[in-house]
Amino acid sequence: MSLTDSLLRPRAVVAAALLGAFLVPIAASAQNPPLAEVAKKEQERRKVAKPSGKVLTNKDLPQGGQPSGAAPAPLPAAVPQPQEDQAAQAQKPAETDKDKDEAAWRARIGAARETLRRDQMFAEALQSRINALTSDFVNRDDPYQRGKIGEDRQKALAELERLRADIAQHTKDIADIEEEARKAGVPPGWLR
Repeated sequence: MSLTDSLLRPRAVVAAALLGAFLVPIAASAQNPPLAEVAKKEQERRKVAKPSGKVLTNKDLPQGGQPSGAAPAPLPAAVPQPQEDQAAQAQKPAETDKDKDEAAWRARIGAARETLRRDQMFAEALQSRINALTSDFVNRDDPYQRGKIGEDRQKALAELERLRADIAQHTKDIADIEEEARKAGVPPGWLR
């Protein structure tokens, strides 16, 4: 074996390894279908598939525990209960009962403060978005892109104004709760 053969052989091995390292992932990805194709097939499958749920009636229920010959008792109708979020509960007028305890006052003021904090954070994030859109608007030369960015900026400004009004209302609500608690003789520590 000559000196040139001994120098060329490791290079050929390295070249073959590099070629294999690049070709194996390409070949593997060519075998997998694209995500859009998989999603389309799944959508078509769901259109064709029949719903598997069965509606249960009183006739389907077991008759155990019923006197012989008696008809099964009807199922009580489900009455949907409206679920109020914390902000709506915080805005309710206080109960006039003297039984209102520390936990209720803490929950009420806590919910109002949490709503205010969440809206303030959203306003800060929205202001950052407006600043970025303003910067993009100034730095664009294409009139179409500037128009689109300008529209997005105007929408964000309108949302920020609405949010600022909400923040002012939440601040007033907190002050009203504190005043109400003061009039009701609630210890100040309950509202901290």
